[in-house]
Amino acid sequence: MFVDAHCHLDFPEFDGTRDSVLARCRELGVNRLVMSGVRAADWPRLQQFSAELESLFYCLGIHPWFIAEHDERSLEALEQALAGLPARCVGVGECGLDRLRGALDEQFPWFEAQVDIASRQRMPLVIHSVRANDEVASVLRRRQFSQGALIHGFSGSEQQAGKLHDLGCYLGVGGVITYGRAEKTRRALAAMPLESLVLETDAPDMPPSGVAAGENTPESIPMIFKALCELRPEPEDVVRTRLLENACALYRWPAC
Repeated sequence: MFVDAHCHLDFPEFDGTRDSVLARCRELGVNRLVMSGVRAADWPRLQQFSAELESLFYCLGIHPWFIAEHDERSLEALEQALAGLPARCVGVGECGLDRLRGALDEQFPWFEAQVDIASRQRMPLVIHSVRANDEVASVLRRRQFSQGALIHGFSGSEQQAGKLHDLGCYLGVGGVITYGRAEKTRRALAAMPLESLVLETDAPDMPPSGVAAGENTPESIPMIFKALCELRPEPEDVVRTRLLENACALYRWPAC
């Protein structure tokens, strides 16, 4: 069994194909998928889909790309929604920092606020970190965050990976490792303890090699798994079992 720890199966790109994608995922052993929220307007859709389909779970958050659509009331609404312990909601996110889109100074307060919300609600975080791994680590350390986090689509150095792991973060292993040019990230994920890794697709984005932009689906998980196994010294069955255990630990599932 596999878990896709971070995807966006709620996005309109999957309208009309969602059921067939999930059917193929079941055939491939991808039996649990976690959808991350990016804006308040999408939260009801996440709740609806997860209520209808037993393999789907979700997180609620405000992505750094969309902070301009929100105000302080949005953060209040986020905490109120999470405080109600909504069924199948397993984390806070997608939130974080992105050096390539927008201004970090504007993103910091939103990220820090969601870190604090996750602390109060005792929930893990799903973190978007683009060219900002050091800043993300600094925030988590400064806020003394201890609920666990997924650094989704990790792309960084072994040193950065180690710092994030030491802070209780899991590193999202996605399609980037299927590209030979991603040497730095491949080396980092090969060197990290296996207990720090989880699989994800970020579908429909972050396609693996051979998949067209915008056409990625959770069906890519076995391909990403194979690419990871080629980098690791452990036997394939050991890698598979540990990745499943890691996803269960991250999202506080008693069993998968």
